[in-house]
Amino acid sequence: MHFDGDAFISYAHLDNQELIEGRKGWVANLHRALEIRVGQLLGKAPHIWRDPKLTGNDFFADTLIDRLRRVAVLVAVVSPRYIRSEWTRRELEEFWRAAETQGGVRLNEKARIFKVLKTPVPLDQQQSELRGLLGYEFFRVDSETGRVRELDDVFGADAQREFWIKLDDLAHEMCALLERLEGDDAAWQGDAEGLGSVYLAETTSDLREQRDVIRRDLTQQGYTVLPSEPLPYVAQEVSAVVRASLARVKTSIHLLGRNYGLVPEGGSESLVEIQNELAIERAAEGSFSRLLWIPDGLEVTDPRQRIVLDRVRADPRIDDRSDVLETYLEDFRTTLQERLERARTPPPSKASTGPNTPSPAPAAPAASSVPTVYLLYDQRDTAAVSAWGDQLFEQHVEVLHPLFDGDETEIREYHDENLRTCDGVIVFFGAANEGWVRRKMRERQKAAGYGRTLPPPALAICLLDPRTAEKDRFRTHEGTVLHAWDTGAAAVLAPFVARLRALDTSASE
Repeated sequence: MHFDGDAFISYAHLDNQELIEGRKGWVANLHRALEIRVGQLLGKAPHIWRDPKLTGNDFFADTLIDRLRRVAVLVAVVSPRYIRSEWTRRELEEFWRAAETQGGVRLNEKARIFKVLKTPVPLDQQQSELRGLLGYEFFRVDSETGRVRELDDVFGADAQREFWIKLDDLAHEMCALLERLEGDDAAWQGDAEGLGSVYLAETTSDLREQRDVIRRDLTQQGYTVLPSEPLPYVAQEVSAVVRASLARVKTSIHLLGRNYGLVPEGGSESLVEIQNELAIERAAEGSFSRLLWIPDGLEVTDPRQRIVLDRVRADPRIDDRSDVLETYLEDFRTTLQERLERARTPPPSKASTGPNTPSPAPAAPAASSVPTVYLLYDQRDTAAVSAWGDQLFEQHVEVLHPLFDGDETEIREYHDENLRTCDGVIVFFGAANEGWVRRKMRERQKAAGYGRTLPPPALAICLLDPRTAEKDRFRTHEGTVLHAWDTGAAAVLAPFVARLRALDTSASE
């Protein structure tokens, strides 16, 4: 499809007035920056224009309608003045009307209208054409005062940096759409090209920046990120929209922060909880995985959100197709990319093997008959666990301890390698809570996902002082519970070590 112009910027002239005399207005700066960045990404100068001269006395139909029919995308700079302007309303309507005659406003999950939110405007106050579009927020809200600061260099270096990050996101999305529009008509039909779709759950305002980072990673790698439109405010409508999006993906990503989050009208749970529960429902259908992230060292004061996080940490529905990670954002991004890469890599095809192709040999047991045990414990329990490690070593068991210092990626790789190769795992229930213990048990269950070819390692949970009601109530069918209240380490460990040696003997026969 051929267009004479790449983009038209629709804006209210009040939003382009200079805050400081002698400097360009906000819209003029956006226009210049967008032209430069889009040109760099496309490899050619784009034709992006706006009309700085028209006023209400000009003939709208004669001067603008024809050009709007021949432009590829429209950038709407939304503000309180924009939604009150009759002029911008007509620009939006005329572009929409022209787009409908050209195959529609949407190209798969991408819209030919880009909503740039210069200033917050409630969704129900925006023009109907804009309500179903995700926006690019070029502002930030002070968490303490609630005041809005537009992303402009007059507000300092941080605001200027955030402006360019948002601008870069907008430019990448616009370039992707322009390149598709320049293709043949078949681009308007069927599934979007690329690596498929991923559901990135809406989250709370305290994790908005982190969600933007994840979304940027996914889109720049070729994934389509859902949901592609704002979620409704009514609980029943939210469920319908989220289910429809989840039905189209095989992976969902959930970010959980310190805030409880919005409760849709007619609902009793936050939007974050609703999306997670619907993802669990989707996982029951098969061919689906979930990845949940909680920032490392997160401090939560809202009791409702503390309950949500505790439930997630101890959720028995976390299986080998899902995971909860409490780590730094960079480590989470690395893990996410590894999971997506693994999901994209198809298993070896049986058809590719001939009758004379030998079957893969089973992993051979280690040459040494000394079993290996990986001890998992909170750093606060280091001193208490030391005696247990010594006792295992004296019983001719190789002992592996967790790493607590160093690069996050290296620590994770070391942990995964230990789960891949060890014969047994002992989780120490001491200073940490039961949620932490259950997470470590799940990680041991998922050892196959780290490349382990043997059955999962033998498991024991050792209850350390201080003795609590929570520890007294602890039960599991997955492994042996070792009560260390009144018995020495040697006596408590002896049955578990004997079991390890029996498993080692069975594996070698």
